Amino acid sequence: MNRIKEFLKDELTGWKKWEVIWMVLAVAVIVSLSLYWGDNARGIIAGVTGVVCVILTGKGKMSCYIFGLVNTILYAWIAFEVKYYGEVMLNGLYYVPMQFVGWFMWKKHMNKETKEVEKTKLTVKWEVILLLISAACIYGYGLVLKSLGGNLPFFDSISTCLSIVAMILSVRRLMEQWIIWIVVDLVTVYMWVIDYINGGTDIATLLMWIVYLLNAVFMFIKWFKESRRINNEI
Repeated sequence: MNRIKEFLKDELTGWKKWEVIWMVLAVAVIVSLSLYWGDNARGIIAGVTGVVCVILTGKGKMSCYIFGLVNTILYAWIAFEVKYYGEVMLNGLYYVPMQFVGWFMWKKHMNKETKEVEKTKLTVKWEVILLLISAACIYGYGLVLKSLGGNLPFFDSISTCLSIVAMILSVRRLMEQWIIWIVVDLVTVYMWVIDYINGGTDIATLLMWIVYLLNAVFMFIKWFKESRRINNEI
């Protein structure tokens, strides 16, 4: 019980006013607009847990993995129904186990003063290597998804492949994850806009990804400043 109380205290420590306002505003927008447009409870819960997860990730709080576990399971279910098979496999087979990996990796690198995870950054060499590997994976996986008859296979592939890379960088506490998340979020917003235009009703999912995009921009700025200050390149 004491460990739980200490954990909750750490998670609530160090929040700036704008971060709290952003969290409340993001959740309020997801819930209110989703209810207005008649989305179901599953979509709303997936949207809210997803938004809370990415904001907590940007803040460097370990509880992001708790909310992330709920979100990835529900999102895989939603994506399956609209035949975004890349998203299904990404979330069900990769994101779910990575929540546990991330938890234990971050636990070893928490700043005792700020109660946030320590931020780091890549060297230029590794940035180039990641770019080349990502391009090859996107093309190859896009062909696989196309053969499966999935919708928007190459957009789905971009979202899936870059998400895998970004999650690895997130677990490693690397600033560059947010650059990749911005690209992923732009592509995925486009995918869910197309689904909505074609008659889809998962408005909470679309709103979730729009908030993800805004959050990625905010957190890139935050992590860039903090990683430069730490000056801990790998």
